[in-house]
Amino acid sequence: MSEEFELHGPHDDALEHAAHGAHAAKSEGHHGSGDPFAGRVAVMTAVLATLGAFYTYQGGSTEGLALFYKNEAAIRKTEAADQWNYFQAQGQKQNLAELGEVLTANDPKASARFTADIDKYKKRKEPIRVHAEALEKSVLDADAASEQQLHMHHRWAQATTLTQVAISLAAITLLTRRKWLLYTSLAVAGGGVLVGIAAACGL
Repeated sequence: MSEEFELHGPHDDALEHAAHGAHAAKSEGHHGSGDPFAGRVAVMTAVLATLGAFYTYQGGSTEGLALFYKNEAAIRKTEAADQWNYFQAQGQKQNLAELGEVLTANDPKASARFTADIDKYKKRKEPIRVHAEALEKSVLDADAASEQQLHMHHRWAQATTLTQVAISLAAITLLTRRKWLLYTSLAVAGGGVLVGIAAACGL
């Protein structure tokens, strides 16, 4: 389930291209002005890299929470099973006491002892049943929380991937000087932001 996202490569490339473009512009006599286009793209990639780092952090956090809740569900499921086993054991003892009560119907003293045992086991069973049912509900709640966190993790991963693609497109934009690539990069980055917002809202 673990996923790693590397953001530095495209960003570094973009900054190198921006620096190279600025150096080339100065070499041609455009001193002081640099390359505005390359500078803007470099700033954009820096912003995108920051967003990507945030998405990656959130993705790792939600993945950790998903594993935590799944482990919690497994623990509670074991505890619930133990409680139901205990409940059944008390039920078996109650059944034996009821059988004893029937078999000793002609002996009031012995029959009264079995009757007291039946009441005792009945009283023991009720809180055990309530506890077991509560544990089963907590299992369902923990499983649901785990699924929700895992869904959010996937959303953060999608946002990170879109941001990586946008950074890569920005780096290619610096090489080709194509404005349509810049707009494509911005559109992909916008998609990443929308997916990130969806992840933050739990959608």
